Amino acid sequence: MNNLPRVRLALVAVSRNCFPKSLSENRRRRVAEAYRARYGELYELRTVVENEDDMRAALAELRAAGANALAVYLGNFGPETPETLLAQAFGGPVMFAAAAEESGEDLLEGRGDAYCGLLNASYNLKLRSVRAYIPAAPVGDAGAVAEMMGEFLPIARALLGAAGLKIITFGPRPQDFMACNAPIKPLFGLGTEIEENSELDLYQAFLAHGGDPRIPGVMEEMAAELLPGGAPEAPLLERFAQYELTLLDWAETHKGAKDYVVFANKCWPAYQHFFGFVPCYNNSRMAARGIPVSCEADVYGALSEYLGMCVSGDIVTLLDINNTVPADLYASEIAPRYPYSATDVFMGFHCGNTSSARLRKGRLGHHVIMCRTAGMETSMGTLNGNIIPGGVTLYRLQGTADCRLTAYAAQGEVLDVDCRSFGGIGVFAVREMGRFYRHVLLEQGFPHHAAVAFGRHGAAIFEVLRLLGAEEVGYNRPSGLPYPGENPFR
Repeated sequence: MNNLPRVRLALVAVSRNCFPKSLSENRRRRVAEAYRARYGELYELRTVVENEDDMRAALAELRAAGANALAVYLGNFGPETPETLLAQAFGGPVMFAAAAEESGEDLLEGRGDAYCGLLNASYNLKLRSVRAYIPAAPVGDAGAVAEMMGEFLPIARALLGAAGLKIITFGPRPQDFMACNAPIKPLFGLGTEIEENSELDLYQAFLAHGGDPRIPGVMEEMAAELLPGGAPEAPLLERFAQYELTLLDWAETHKGAKDYVVFANKCWPAYQHFFGFVPCYNNSRMAARGIPVSCEADVYGALSEYLGMCVSGDIVTLLDINNTVPADLYASEIAPRYPYSATDVFMGFHCGNTSSARLRKGRLGHHVIMCRTAGMETSMGTLNGNIIPGGVTLYRLQGTADCRLTAYAAQGEVLDVDCRSFGGIGVFAVREMGRFYRHVLLEQGFPHHAAVAFGRHGAAIFEVLRLLGAEEVGYNRPSGLPYPGENPFR
């Protein structure tokens, strides 16, 4: 996973000049000790920011240290102008937290009033249009603030990733799949670049990799990954390897001014006729390398996958919110074993782009849907298997038709149920999924693709989506909390 940012977090104390500076310094020192004991590396600024000259000195110190994320710590009330100017000028992910008063402290000379000062800081951040992360309970003792900083790490990594990302696309979306073809203008507000190419560019690069001396090594990797007897004949496996090297080389040589790359590639209907296979298996291997390849040229799907990878530090996938669970399957396999209603469950599916590391007995096979329209000759290359059970987070950042950002996030789990179907597929359970489907996904016009992070990462992903500027982050509301527009009489 070398396609991820490395967060280099710094901690700066701020102090209002009518409060003891030493109070902020001493409290900062205890926070730094607690953080290092639990999380490791941290740059602790020597400068304590009391005024605008200190702000400039702190900024120079941050740049000299190579810090790319910042925790602003109000050890006392704090100077609202310099501290928020620092957040604005820093340019990277910033969080704010404040010190709680502690037992045994002198509440005459040693009271800090940071609980009050954080209010002014939040107001000034709004004035300067600075999106800073403020934890759910942002005032605490040294151990609590250190834990807040630890929770900030995956959020900061995702924000850095979005700002340092290039999305490379090949081909327009297939006909009748306009749902994911959202305007790209909002990407530039995130710092994300996009490079759009033709399928002919990809095919030309693929042909140029014929006979690449690295191909035999990649073929050996693929044969080892696939179950015994699961690898295709050598000529086809060679084409898989040739295509993988094509994507990897394109990613490396087309980063340009950015540090990280994902792909959003058209994968049908003409693809298989020219390349001789479908690319699902290759996409699954790229995801395992930390370079997601979204299906069907889904730009915001690729971005969403990447954000989830930054947060989780693990493999992600992109699935269709695909089909309901048949009543007999629900009655026999789910109702007796799990506390979910029939409308809480659905099948998440895609044609085979999910990594084999997340599939139970994943096997390479023919693309069933492509066989229906193009025959079997060129439809090999998809992974079929049930997704391994466990906690998951469904989420998506989406550009709207009028160039705004919207999003959703929901936590759930993949159940240990045989789906008895094809592709990479699993039975997903999300509390109140039926209402979430109707009043978030349908009502707000989200496309069928959902990014899936393996594990329960909803808290961090929700914060990332907000900090990136999503005007609303929909979620699966509990039964007692209606959605706007939900009919109260039903």
